[in-house]
Amino acid sequence: MEIAGKSAVVTGGASGLGEATARVLAAEGVKVAIFDLNEEAGNAVAAELGGVFCKVDVTNDASVDAGFAKARAAHGQEAILVNCAGTGNAIKTAGRDRKTGDITHFPIEAFDKIVQINLVGTFRCIAKSAAGMLTLEPGENGERGAIVNTASVAAEDGQIGQAAYSASKGGVVGMTLPIARDLSSEGIRINTILPGIFNTPLLKGAPQNVLDALGAQVPFPKRLGDPAEYASLAIEMIRNSYFNGEDVRLDGSIRMAPR
Repeated sequence: MEIAGKSAVVTGGASGLGEATARVLAAEGVKVAIFDLNEEAGNAVAAELGGVFCKVDVTNDASVDAGFAKARAAHGQEAILVNCAGTGNAIKTAGRDRKTGDITHFPIEAFDKIVQINLVGTFRCIAKSAAGMLTLEPGENGERGAIVNTASVAAEDGQIGQAAYSASKGGVVGMTLPIARDLSSEGIRINTILPGIFNTPLLKGAPQNVLDALGAQVPFPKRLGDPAEYASLAIEMIRNSYFNGEDVRLDGSIRMAPR
């Protein structure tokens, strides 16, 4: 796909992996709309890129519909969607308090929240964006659009306390191929990136020795991933018209230990 002049929506685009991708897209001549809950950061990034910010809660139908309406009013129908909105938590399925002996379990509402944001929210944006892409005239090879999702290496080797996070990200991986098959006759492609340990706002405030220890776990290169490296792969997935239905780890060959 030739991306210059196209319109794109990047969820979670106000920071981290999403911001890095939005910046690369804009630098390549793409009109970018940022979906995020952080108004201050989102407006700042959008203004810098000459894009548009849409305050969007991916768990809410009306909010997502309003975001797409605003983005399309500004830039026209998007041909590119990059899903980076997501969150996580760390709670054991069941456990015992070492001091009191009290037994607890993972609160179901906390599990559901992660799934609603990471999995259902991602699918909500995919379905609504793909429906819009169907209105586009097909380009070279009949292509109408390209979608990139963000899963995690936790989809395949989740750690202690990551049951909800791993389930949500595993769901993103699991739905990639069937969605690619659903949309193939309409010329819309979809791929998913499984990032390893990246230097994003999720690690903001962590002491340098902790960051160094995390980086040292990576076989090579022995450091945290740079969001620009995620953006590079996302852009390749968008540009390369034979890239479809794939789930690709981007992790320096790390395989996560239980903790």
